[in-house]
Amino acid sequence: MTAKSRAVQPGELVVLTMIAPVHVDQVRVHAFGHEVATFTTLSPGDRTWQALVGIDLGVKPGAYPVAIDAGAGQHTTYELIVTPKRFPTRRLTVDDSFVNPPPSEQERIEREAKLLSDVWQAPTAERLWTEPFVRPVAEPANSRFGTRSIFNGVPRNPHGGADFLSPSGTPIHAPNAGRIVVARNLYFSGNTVIIDHGLGLFSMLAHLSAMDVKEGDRVSAGQIVGRVGATGRVTGPHLHWAVRASGARVDPVSVLAMLGK
Repeated sequence: MTAKSRAVQPGELVVLTMIAPVHVDQVRVHAFGHEVATFTTLSPGDRTWQALVGIDLGVKPGAYPVAIDAGAGQHTTYELIVTPKRFPTRRLTVDDSFVNPPPSEQERIEREAKLLSDVWQAPTAERLWTEPFVRPVAEPANSRFGTRSIFNGVPRNPHGGADFLSPSGTPIHAPNAGRIVVARNLYFSGNTVIIDHGLGLFSMLAHLSAMDVKEGDRVSAGQIVGRVGATGRVTGPHLHWAVRASGARVDPVSVLAMLGK
């Protein structure tokens, strides 16, 4: 088995490649306390399987076992040694309603938090993409994943995605094929599109000025799904792209490095 990644640190995507000694119908992988989806090309006689292991932003440094079960008594354990990573801090000023939401919005905020939790926990079982991942906009990331965020002097959750400083109205392209599971306005992230790529991999595109898809749509890699905007908790127009891999918050730039062209 081989493991490929930019680094073995919080927020990174690790691609495991395994070659079964004989043809098997399924390979199961457990890492960081949960099962990780596996996939193969399914060509005749193919014995190569892969798994996408996300190291969540909150994972502490240390040794973590990855258990691999190919059936028929084929069991092995691989160890990932997660090393520390230092993240910068950013201080932002936003409308106070996004730091201290009024009581009238609490029910909405709780409902939307449950919606997102339910989405991450119900991925499509099969792989919905075959092409490499692509950038949703041309501009490079200008606000890094994992940055510690202080809004109006109040510490909030670390930055769970990467921000791309694109002009308002810039077309946003689907990073890869998948199914639209969310296309609606959310309190903190504004107009938001979430794509289920299958196998526990999701892309969240936030703060849009317009959404060009609806929930239930199937999209292809590079398809326009919306436009850059400044909706929700923002300081100005930009795209916020977040990725979940089997529930783990991972850096979308890591996904591009591992699964892109």
